[in-house]
Amino acid sequence: MGRTWLFAIAMVPAALAGGFLAQCIIGSSLAVAQNGPPLPPLPQDRTPLAATALSEQFQIITQKVSPAVVAVDAIKPVNGTPKEEEESGSGVLVKLPNARGIVAITNYHVVGDTVPSKVFVTLSDGRIVQPVRIWSDPESDIALLNIHDDTLPTAPLGDSDRVQRGQWVLAFGSPFGLNQTVTHGIISATHRGQISLGSTIRIKEFLQTDAAINPGSSGGPLVDLDGNVIGINTAIASKSGSSSGVSFSIPANMVKRIATQLIDKGFVTRGYLGVQLASALEPTEALRLGLDRISGALVEIVHPNTPAANAGLRVGDVILRIEDVRIRDENHLINLVCALPPGQRVKLTVWRDRKPQIVEVVIGEYPGSKPRAVRP
Repeated sequence: MGRTWLFAIAMVPAALAGGFLAQCIIGSSLAVAQNGPPLPPLPQDRTPLAATALSEQFQIITQKVSPAVVAVDAIKPVNGTPKEEEESGSGVLVKLPNARGIVAITNYHVVGDTVPSKVFVTLSDGRIVQPVRIWSDPESDIALLNIHDDTLPTAPLGDSDRVQRGQWVLAFGSPFGLNQTVTHGIISATHRGQISLGSTIRIKEFLQTDAAINPGSSGGPLVDLDGNVIGINTAIASKSGSSSGVSFSIPANMVKRIATQLIDKGFVTRGYLGVQLASALEPTEALRLGLDRISGALVEIVHPNTPAANAGLRVGDVILRIEDVRIRDENHLINLVCALPPGQRVKLTVWRDRKPQIVEVVIGEYPGSKPRAVRP
């Protein structure tokens, strides 16, 4: 059975609120009826036009995208040992620049460091194919399975920077081994990074959705109502291990950036500062430092002989900006620095001694930026 990264949250007893609301509505309707003429009965087959149109759009998108949705099964090594384990997940077929044939995008935690001969991709029509090579990036939990067959159906990658809270989305995948499952929901939030995942995953910038996503859905596409893939489903928040309406997807634009480097170079180059950041800037700490809002990344450790140390960053500094970009939190800073090319000089606005100061730093290359085998 597929495994999706899990973590715990508090659950809300929504059923109680729903029952109270229903009583209020029924009571209000009865009061109106008693004070005036009887209300005409509603037609039993009446369906709001908006709901009908939305349902039809769901069906259109499902028919359009489903042929490109696949199930992924892998036999992978366990923590670099000779022992192996089976893993199941999902994926989506896309066409990427400079990649011969078709690429199935999935999660790294689905395939791990296995070889193509131990990965099996089940197409929507039941056929089973195998990749000829695998590109992977554990730090973002992205894996690309290269399949040399240009005749396979594909789905388009959309622009995830245009995604808005509240918009409708569909999630495709193989939860609990049930291939070609589709669920619906909305975008609950964007830029989610305060999520505890696997030890290798460092780049976190998720779309949050309440579309039902369960174990086995890892790697499946999150799709907008134009049929564009805007995210790759990766994690759920749950006490039970099943969907509780808090699910996370890697934005499509991040997938594009990482895929381009993996295909062109075989690995991802990332920028590096050389600091350890606090997991969060707490309100009491922000006020103590003289800040009037919770914004920025608090430096806990400055490692010696690093770009940060050479630039004069100090423990206790709060990094507020990179150039003109305001830093939301430590995860936002990590993602921005990682996206910068090594050798680039940038200005950091830091909060030090209860006032802002400018520090110039030359971005280094992250030590983990090294070629990963492109397996033939």
